[in-house]
Amino acid sequence: MRLRKRTTTTTTMHPSVLLLLLPSLASTFDCSNIRDDKQSFDISALDNPISVMTSEDRFPHPSMTNTTFTIDICKPLKKAKGIPKEEDCPNGSRVCGIQRLINTYENITTFQAAIPIAGQYPLHGGTDLDPEITRFKTSSSPSDREKEGFRLSLQGPKYHDRKQKAVIEFLCLNEAEERNLRIRRKKARALEEDDGEEDHSATGETSSDGHGGTLRYLDYDVVGDDKVLSLEWRTKYACESIKGGSPAKSSGHWGFFTWFIIVVFLAIAAYLIFGSWLNYNRYSARGWDLIPHSETVRDVPYIFKDWMRRVVNTLQGGGSRGGYSAV
Repeated sequence: MRLRKRTTTTTTMHPSVLLLLLPSLASTFDCSNIRDDKQSFDISALDNPISVMTSEDRFPHPSMTNTTFTIDICKPLKKAKGIPKEEDCPNGSRVCGIQRLINTYENITTFQAAIPIAGQYPLHGGTDLDPEITRFKTSSSPSDREKEGFRLSLQGPKYHDRKQKAVIEFLCLNEAEERNLRIRRKKARALEEDDGEEDHSATGETSSDGHGGTLRYLDYDVVGDDKVLSLEWRTKYACESIKGGSPAKSSGHWGFFTWFIIVVFLAIAAYLIFGSWLNYNRYSARGWDLIPHSETVRDVPYIFKDWMRRVVNTLQGGGSRGGYSAV
């Protein structure tokens, strides 16, 4: 008896493939359930990219550095169409900065850098978001406890040997503050139109998030060993009084009044169908005669008209003096 030799093969996975699998293995960030200290926030309604810009003059040349920071809090940023790969945000970015040099004298814009600030980057050391959430009302800082909302910190890779990080403060924007914010926006636009000029020296831009709130650039500077982008997001979805953080959704259950209307409609429809079928088979009725109590139905407009006439006569006769007339 001949024994067949069993051969076994082993396969190894290339390191680059392992890096590509890291985002799926990493912890996910659910913006519909941000929870800290038994308090949940739902900011899923803000699931769209939003950008803020800061500009700084460069001397002595007639130029300035323009940096546009774009954030999508719920998912990685999509690639922009028509832009070269090297001039766009890296894959996996949640927060990214695009830096350009603008020659104001010759009106020429030159791309300088795409800065990965926060996200999941399999090709930049396999970094993860590693979100840190701090509820203001239970913060150890006394100044934080005066606010309502939460602070969200998102991690990024190293860029120019400096660890990147984004810190976004989500502040509650109630209805009164939202109205005041709209008034301030109108006044600011009016002032810009009157001045006709803008100050570009280290200015931060405030952008509308499309839901009544605003995202504001605060700073992008070195804090300890990290380069930190600080943003302030005023939104109603950071208010603890808003359950779920997003507009109230239908529970999917119908109320008593809805069911009552449906039952009444079905009962009337069944009565008309059965009565018409009975009149057709028993009396060979046709047309209006098929409908049960057709004579009464045809008299409804006249009955209503007569009732309206009585109401009008009653109202008009209310001003007489007991029915007596002058002699």
